[in-house]
Amino acid sequence: MKIRKWKIAITAVAVIIVFMAVGVFFSLPKPVASSDSAYDLTQLADGTYTGSCDNGMVKVQVAVEVRDHSIADVRITEHDNGRGAPAEAITGEVIRQQSVEVDAVSGATFSSKTILKAIENALSEMGE
Repeated sequence: MKIRKWKIAITAVAVIIVFMAVGVFFSLPKPVASSDSAYDLTQLADGTYTGSCDNGMVKVQVAVEVRDHSIADVRITEHDNGRGAPAEAITGEVIRQQSVEVDAVSGATFSSKTILKAIENALSEMGE
């Protein structure tokens, strides 16, 4: 009888572990597609445009100001980030390089990539 109870207990624990593993797998953040720079600054009109990106773990909304075919300013209007607040510094690099093709902030990769994709989405909307 004792052996049977142990087998049932071990089986129950194994089932719980499997369900937890499956739950973790399905709750992983969606990867943010790498940028193809689907915009051309020379074709963009002056204005402020918004873009967003939600990878399941990090959600970002941005306002991108374009002036004289240049990225003049990037404001993060929403950033649900967990521990990714340091990634917000990436906006300065985007302005400096005039591109979303910049390196992610170390230790805040998901937030960095999500911010960059939101910026790209805003600029891509402008070209349509």
